[in-house]
Amino acid sequence: MSEQLEVFQQQRGRMFGIAYRLLGSAAEADEVLQDAWLRWQSVDHRAVREPAAFLAKTVTNLCLNQLTSARSRRETYVGEWLPEPVLTGAGLDDLGPLDEVAQRESVSFALLTVLEKLSPAERAAYVLREAFAYSHREVAELIGTTEANARQLHARARKRVAADRPDPEPDQAVRGRQPERVDPGHWRTLVERFLAAAQLGDLAGLESMLAADVVSRADGGGKVNAARRPVLGRERVARYLIGVLERFGAGITPYFGQANGEPVLVAVGPEGLRAVIFLGFDGEQVSSLELALNPDKLARAEAQLSRIGGVSGLGW
Repeated sequence: MSEQLEVFQQQRGRMFGIAYRLLGSAAEADEVLQDAWLRWQSVDHRAVREPAAFLAKTVTNLCLNQLTSARSRRETYVGEWLPEPVLTGAGLDDLGPLDEVAQRESVSFALLTVLEKLSPAERAAYVLREAFAYSHREVAELIGTTEANARQLHARARKRVAADRPDPEPDQAVRGRQPERVDPGHWRTLVERFLAAAQLGDLAGLESMLAADVVSRADGGGKVNAARRPVLGRERVARYLIGVLERFGAGITPYFGQANGEPVLVAVGPEGLRAVIFLGFDGEQVSSLELALNPDKLARAEAQLSRIGGVSGLGW
């Protein structure tokens, strides 16, 4: 048993990475790993020549089954569905190494949201090829198809991802990657100005920091008060944000942190973590806001904060 556990633990990081990128949910990825462990315990290990490949295939197949059922659940989900944020940065390696741009991009909130539009097979082919550099032959073996079909699935997925990303540069469009994000230090300066205007109720000042076509999405899951549809446009978003702060901002303190490899705001109240907020910029203006508010989707981030000693461990 100890040898089986050792092999499984050696592959845990990769397995979680595959499952999270395929499902967009850390909680569901953890469930997949539990099922994978049960299957690993019951298999005849003498017949498994490549444990890493066996476990990767097991996790991929479990995720494909999960994605099929998840689609029907998300059709009845209350309000906007956003991926589950995972805190990253110093002392937080849940998503593996994120030193390179491509590694951070593979778990970015924007990409995970776009991947929701792909079929389960397309998503698997894209993630396995782009994030883990499996060959088309290996992808085919992992998802149970031919190499030719794996190539087609990946090509279709890559085109759809590129089409849905904002203003990709020519060479990045081929790979489905968006231009490199704003420098974290500059990002913080912009967000501090943005927060000051919002907290003061300075409608004109806030509007000046919002792009004309800004979009705000909030995922409350029906468990907290949140807009159930995207809020579109500079004036609507500005009034919406000021209204939210007036009604629910008392006792909430924003901190700078990192999630999914990018800078975020972490909002904490007397009862704990209340939100993880992703802000995208187009030049000096906010072009997108994505607010993860559903308490169920904040449970892992809350546990991560406890692990690093609270918000003081965020490293900002």
